[in-house]
Amino acid sequence: MFDFQLFTTALFGWPLAQGAMLTIALSVAVMVVSLAFGTLLAIVSGSDNRFARWSAAAYVWLFRGAPALLVLLFVWNGLPQLSAIFREHWFTPFVAAFSAFTLIQVAYLTEILRGAFAAVGRGQKEGAAALGFHPWQTFFLITLPQALRIAVPALINEFISLLKTTSLATVISLKELMTITQFAISASFRFLEWYGAALVYYMAMVSVLTFAQIHIERYLARGHH
Repeated sequence: MFDFQLFTTALFGWPLAQGAMLTIALSVAVMVVSLAFGTLLAIVSGSDNRFARWSAAAYVWLFRGAPALLVLLFVWNGLPQLSAIFREHWFTPFVAAFSAFTLIQVAYLTEILRGAFAAVGRGQKEGAAALGFHPWQTFFLITLPQALRIAVPALINEFISLLKTTSLATVISLKELMTITQFAISASFRFLEWYGAALVYYMAMVSVLTFAQIHIERYLARGHH
Protein backbone atom coordinates (compact mmCIF):
# COMPACT_ATOMS: atom_id res chain seq x y z
CA MET A 1 0.00 0.00 0.00
CA PHE A 2 0.97 3.64 -0.46
CA ASP A 3 3.00 4.83 2.53
CA PHE A 4 1.91 8.44 3.03
CA GLN A 5 4.40 9.00 5.84
CA LEU A 6 7.30 7.98 3.58
CA PHE A 7 5.89 10.21 0.85
CA THR A 8 5.84 13.28 3.13
CA THR A 9 9.31 12.42 4.44
CA ALA A 10 10.61 12.23 0.88
CA LEU A 11 8.78 15.39 -0.15
CA PHE A 12 10.01 17.57 2.71
CA GLY A 13 13.39 15.90 3.20
CA TRP A 14 16.75 17.38 2.26
CA PRO A 15 17.87 14.85 -0.44
CA LEU A 16 15.14 15.66 -2.99
CA ALA A 17 15.33 19.36 -2.18
CA GLN A 18 19.07 19.28 -2.84
CA GLY A 19 18.50 17.42 -6.11
CA ALA A 20 15.86 19.95 -7.15
CA MET A 21 18.20 22.86 -6.44
CA LEU A 22 20.90 21.26 -8.59
CA THR A 23 18.33 20.72 -11.36
CA ILE A 24 17.34 24.39 -11.21
CA ALA A 25 20.97 25.58 -11.10
CA LEU A 26 21.88 23.45 -14.12
CA SER A 27 18.81 24.59 -16.08
CA VAL A 28 19.36 28.29 -15.34
CA ALA A 29 23.07 28.12 -16.21
CA VAL A 30 22.37 26.32 -19.48
CA MET A 31 19.56 28.71 -20.42
CA VAL A 32 21.55 31.89 -19.72
CA VAL A 33 24.57 30.79 -21.73
CA SER A 34 22.41 29.32 -24.51
CA LEU A 35 20.42 32.55 -24.79
CA ALA A 36 23.61 34.55 -25.29
CA PHE A 37 25.06 32.23 -27.93
CA GLY A 38 21.66 31.63 -29.50
CA THR A 39 21.23 35.36 -29.98
CA LEU A 40 24.60 35.59 -31.72
CA LEU A 41 23.84 32.64 -33.99
CA ALA A 42 20.40 34.05 -34.79
CA ILE A 43 22.05 37.30 -35.89
CA VAL A 44 24.54 35.34 -37.97
CA SER A 45 21.68 33.35 -39.53
CA GLY A 46 20.22 36.58 -40.87
CA SER A 47 23.49 38.07 -42.13
CA ASP A 48 24.47 38.60 -45.76
CA ASN A 49 27.53 36.38 -45.40
CA ARG A 50 26.66 33.07 -47.06
CA PHE A 51 29.37 31.08 -45.29
CA ALA A 52 28.25 32.39 -41.90
CA ARG A 53 24.62 31.54 -42.65
CA TRP A 54 25.50 28.03 -43.78
CA SER A 55 27.71 27.45 -40.74
CA ALA A 56 24.91 28.50 -38.40
CA ALA A 57 22.42 26.35 -40.31
CA ALA A 58 24.78 23.34 -40.11
CA TYR A 59 25.14 23.75 -36.35
CA VAL A 60 21.38 23.98 -35.87
CA TRP A 61 20.83 20.96 -38.15
CA LEU A 62 23.33 18.85 -36.21
CA PHE A 63 22.23 19.58 -32.65
CA ARG A 64 18.51 19.66 -33.35
CA GLY A 65 18.79 16.27 -34.99
CA ALA A 66 21.00 14.52 -32.45
CA PRO A 67 19.17 12.93 -29.47
CA ALA A 68 19.92 14.68 -26.19
CA LEU A 69 20.96 11.42 -24.54
CA LEU A 70 23.42 10.68 -27.34
CA VAL A 71 25.00 14.15 -27.08
CA LEU A 72 25.25 13.77 -23.30
CA LEU A 73 26.97 10.39 -23.57
CA PHE A 74 29.27 11.63 -26.32
CA VAL A 75 30.41 14.56 -24.15
CA TRP A 76 30.82 12.47 -20.98
CA ASN A 77 32.34 9.31 -22.48
CA GLY A 78 33.65 10.47 -25.85
CA LEU A 79 35.52 13.67 -25.07
CA PRO A 80 37.88 12.00 -22.53
CA GLN A 81 38.78 9.56 -25.29
CA LEU A 82 39.64 12.41 -27.65
CA SER A 83 41.78 14.46 -25.27
CA ALA A 84 43.47 13.96 -21.92
CA ILE A 85 42.30 17.39 -20.76
CA PHE A 86 38.79 15.95 -20.33
CA ARG A 87 40.15 13.30 -17.97
CA GLU A 88 41.12 15.91 -15.38
CA HIS A 89 39.27 16.47 -12.10
CA TRP A 90 37.51 19.59 -13.36
CA PHE A 91 35.49 17.56 -15.89
CA THR A 92 32.68 16.62 -13.53
CA PRO A 93 29.20 15.27 -14.38
CA PHE A 94 27.84 18.81 -13.88
CA VAL A 95 30.30 20.26 -16.41
CA ALA A 96 29.53 17.48 -18.88
CA ALA A 97 25.76 17.91 -18.51
CA PHE A 98 26.09 21.70 -18.78
CA SER A 99 28.17 21.40 -21.96
CA ALA A 100 25.89 18.85 -23.62
CA PHE A 101 22.62 20.60 -22.84
CA THR A 102 24.07 23.98 -23.84
CA LEU A 103 25.10 22.64 -27.25
CA ILE A 104 21.54 21.45 -27.81
CA GLN A 105 19.76 24.47 -26.39
CA VAL A 106 21.79 26.92 -28.49
CA ALA A 107 20.47 25.21 -31.62
CA TYR A 108 16.82 25.46 -30.53
CA LEU A 109 17.09 29.03 -29.24
CA THR A 110 18.80 30.09 -32.46
CA GLU A 111 15.74 29.05 -34.46
CA ILE A 112 13.32 30.66 -32.02
CA LEU A 113 15.19 33.97 -32.03
CA ARG A 114 15.84 33.92 -35.77
CA GLY A 115 12.11 33.71 -36.37
CA ALA A 116 11.44 36.45 -33.82
CA PHE A 117 14.00 38.79 -35.41
CA ALA A 118 12.52 38.13 -38.84
CA ALA A 119 9.06 39.02 -37.52
CA VAL A 120 10.13 42.60 -36.77
CA GLY A 121 9.21 44.70 -39.77
CA ARG A 122 12.04 45.77 -42.06
CA GLY A 123 10.49 49.24 -42.24
CA GLN A 124 11.36 49.89 -38.61
CA LYS A 125 15.02 49.13 -39.29
CA GLU A 126 14.97 51.37 -42.33
CA GLY A 127 13.38 54.14 -40.28
CA ALA A 128 16.07 53.78 -37.61
CA ALA A 129 18.77 53.97 -40.30
CA ALA A 130 17.15 57.11 -41.69
CA LEU A 131 17.34 58.68 -38.23
CA GLY A 132 21.07 57.93 -38.08
CA PHE A 133 20.99 54.95 -35.73
CA HIS A 134 24.01 52.69 -35.74
CA PRO A 135 23.10 49.05 -36.67
CA TRP A 136 23.83 47.93 -33.10
CA GLN A 137 21.65 50.70 -31.71
CA THR A 138 18.88 49.58 -34.02
CA PHE A 139 19.28 46.02 -32.85
CA PHE A 140 19.33 46.68 -29.09
CA LEU A 141 16.78 49.53 -29.01
CA ILE A 142 14.31 48.46 -31.68
CA THR A 143 14.69 44.89 -32.92
CA LEU A 144 15.61 43.04 -29.71
CA PRO A 145 12.80 44.38 -27.45
CA GLN A 146 10.13 43.55 -30.02
CA ALA A 147 11.66 40.18 -30.84
CA LEU A 148 11.77 39.19 -27.17
CA ARG A 149 8.08 39.99 -26.80
CA ILE A 150 7.39 37.61 -29.69
CA ALA A 151 9.82 34.93 -28.49
CA VAL A 152 8.99 34.86 -24.76
CA PRO A 153 6.34 32.09 -24.90
CA ALA A 154 8.60 29.81 -26.95
CA LEU A 155 11.65 30.62 -24.79
CA ILE A 156 9.88 29.77 -21.54
CA ASN A 157 8.42 26.61 -23.06
CA GLU A 158 11.95 25.66 -24.05
CA PHE A 159 13.14 26.35 -20.50
CA ILE A 160 10.40 24.10 -19.12
CA SER A 161 11.44 21.38 -21.56
CA LEU A 162 15.09 21.82 -20.52
CA LEU A 163 14.13 21.52 -16.85
CA LYS A 164 12.67 18.08 -17.54
CA THR A 165 15.44 17.06 -19.94
CA THR A 166 18.03 17.45 -17.18
CA SER A 167 16.68 14.17 -15.78
CA LEU A 168 18.72 12.45 -18.51
CA ALA A 169 21.83 13.39 -16.56
CA THR A 170 21.05 10.51 -14.23
CA VAL A 171 22.92 8.25 -16.72
CA ILE A 172 26.18 10.05 -15.88
CA SER A 173 25.45 10.04 -12.13
CA LEU A 174 24.84 13.76 -11.77
CA LYS A 175 23.03 14.08 -8.44
CA GLU A 176 20.05 16.00 -9.76
CA LEU A 177 16.44 15.31 -8.80
CA MET A 178 15.89 12.07 -10.71
CA THR A 179 19.26 10.60 -9.69
CA ILE A 180 18.53 11.20 -6.01
CA THR A 181 15.09 9.63 -6.53
CA GLN A 182 16.63 6.55 -8.13
CA PHE A 183 19.16 6.20 -5.30
CA ALA A 184 16.36 6.39 -2.72
CA ILE A 185 14.30 3.79 -4.58
CA SER A 186 17.29 1.46 -4.80
CA ALA A 187 17.68 1.65 -1.01
CA SER A 188 13.99 1.33 -0.07
CA PHE A 189 12.31 -0.38 -3.05
CA ARG A 190 9.41 2.05 -2.60
CA PHE A 191 8.53 3.36 -6.06
CA LEU A 192 5.23 5.22 -5.74
CA GLU A 193 6.24 7.34 -2.78
CA TRP A 194 9.56 8.54 -4.21
CA TYR A 195 8.31 8.97 -7.77
CA GLY A 196 5.30 10.84 -6.41
CA ALA A 197 7.49 13.20 -4.39
CA ALA A 198 9.73 13.82 -7.41
CA LEU A 199 6.64 14.54 -9.52
CA VAL A 200 5.49 17.15 -7.00
CA TYR A 201 8.87 18.88 -7.29
CA TYR A 202 8.74 18.92 -11.08
CA MET A 203 5.15 20.16 -11.13
CA ALA A 204 6.00 22.90 -8.64
CA MET A 205 8.94 24.11 -10.74
CA VAL A 206 6.93 24.04 -13.96
CA SER A 207 4.02 25.86 -12.27
CA VAL A 208 6.34 28.66 -11.11
CA LEU A 209 7.70 29.05 -14.64
CA THR A 210 4.18 29.06 -16.12
CA PHE A 211 3.12 31.74 -13.62
CA ALA A 212 6.23 33.77 -14.50
CA GLN A 213 5.49 33.37 -18.21
CA ILE A 214 2.01 34.85 -17.80
CA HIS A 215 3.31 37.91 -15.98
CA ILE A 216 6.26 38.44 -18.33
CA GLU A 217 3.94 38.27 -21.34
CA ARG A 218 1.60 40.80 -19.76
CA TYR A 219 4.50 43.11 -18.95
CA LEU A 220 5.93 42.96 -22.48
CA ALA A 221 2.49 43.32 -24.04
CA ARG A 222 1.80 46.72 -22.45
CA GLY A 223 0.74 49.08 -25.19
CA HIS A 224 0.28 46.25 -27.71
CA HIS A 225 -3.22 44.96 -28.50
